[in-house]
Amino acid sequence: MPTYPNRQFLDFEQPIKELFEQIEQTKKLAEKNSKIDYSQTIHQLEHSIEEKRKEITHHLTPWQRVQLSRHPDRPYTFKYIEKMVTDFIELFGDRNVKDDKAMVGGLGEIEGQTVMIIGQQKGINTKMRQQRNFGMANPEGYRKALRLMKVAEKFNKPIVTLIDTPGAFPGMEAEERGQGEAIARNIYEMIRLRVPVICCIIGEGASGGALGIGVGDRILMMENSWYTVISPENCSTILWRSWEKKEVAAEQLKLTAIDMKGFGLVDEIVPEPEGGAHWNYNEAASILKTHIIKALNEIKDIDANERIQMRIEKFGKMGHWQE
Repeated sequence: MPTYPNRQFLDFEQPIKELFEQIEQTKKLAEKNSKIDYSQTIHQLEHSIEEKRKEITHHLTPWQRVQLSRHPDRPYTFKYIEKMVTDFIELFGDRNVKDDKAMVGGLGEIEGQTVMIIGQQKGINTKMRQQRNFGMANPEGYRKALRLMKVAEKFNKPIVTLIDTPGAFPGMEAEERGQGEAIARNIYEMIRLRVPVICCIIGEGASGGALGIGVGDRILMMENSWYTVISPENCSTILWRSWEKKEVAAEQLKLTAIDMKGFGLVDEIVPEPEGGAHWNYNEAASILKTHIIKALNEIKDIDANERIQMRIEKFGKMGHWQE
């Protein structure tokens, strides 16, 4: 987990940054003058940081939650795997085109239960982000995910997906290789999988890029993630021909976890550490793991045919329409 001064701060986190700077200045004074005890001052500043994190968490706008979901220090799929899963074995390739680095997955154990865990990985630095295509999978990424799901079904192992993508890759080459078909095929197949499927939105949940691994028996959504058909920036561009209205778009899209729970599109909101998951990787992973285990325990003993029917009915009820 990054520590100050390597930590990055969003604009609304600046009061926290200022407190960290005061701590650094106080530590330097303590080094220069060892006769004065500054420990109490440092302790008070650390307490102030905790209070400020709580204050910020409890007054976030939808746009600020979008910003937190993209925080450079936020844990991605591999970080959650590292913290939650033991004996993880990564599996590669779609057995057709190539291995898509934006989509990762493999077998591992969560509290003694073997699961197939699949998710989008954005990359932790500039080079890795380019290699991972910023978490935007190509068709081979979704076909790779489906291949792993079918392996899990063959060996009767539950599936856990971790969703964190700004969308499926929109490039011409992706469309030429059947991006839409690959996502649609995943949705079609996931609704019929005979093993338990738990989907977790851990960051950005944008459009078909999220839906391609987002059909399951339980949909969990982390507190500071978002889930909608289009990003606020692109929505603003379409409606107002400018990114300037992105905050208004974020408000109107109703994309937060609370909104999604209210609409019945997700089953449970997963709390995060005060200030966001980027403040404490261990705590964030521990909370998410607890919710995953709870969800698995709720559905694992249900007959496969009954579970599939429940899944079909669950997604069939979503949305509002008029005839």
